[in-house]
Amino acid sequence: MIAPGLRVLFVGINPGLYTAATGHHFARPGNRFWPALHAAGFSSRLLHPSEQRELLKDSYGITNLVNRATATADELDPSEFIAGRKQLAAKIRKYRPTLVAFLGVGAYCHAFGLKAAAIGKQAEPFEGAEVWVLPNPSGLNANYQLPALVQLFRAVRAAAKR
Repeated sequence: MIAPGLRVLFVGINPGLYTAATGHHFARPGNRFWPALHAAGFSSRLLHPSEQRELLKDSYGITNLVNRATATADELDPSEFIAGRKQLAAKIRKYRPTLVAFLGVGAYCHAFGLKAAAIGKQAEPFEGAEVWVLPNPSGLNANYQLPALVQLFRAVRAAAKR
């Protein structure tokens, strides 16, 4: 779900099996992406995953780093992240989003060959786009609860308005 000139392109790790079955990003019940997005002001109401195309109207989009569906991201091979980064680079060159927000620190590190990355804005742009790294919004990620996710999503939204 991507279009030219997006303000923010959210990049998930890869589709889970439930998401792949429904064809909608972040579709698994318990995933906090849609509630965080709404609470941070990206949408005027809480969108259902089946309404993901509504985001394009406000210049926001979603894609994945790796397209292969798995039960957990741990099933992905490190080489898949590197290949995914190359495919994502081509998308960013083509569609030119202002800001790219990676949803998953580990996936970001695998893709860019980093040992660690801090949550938040990154120093280096990626293909001309500002880069932010956010926690994975999966309900399995207990390290970041919804209020903390909302605060980070708000920071991304503010950065995209500059």
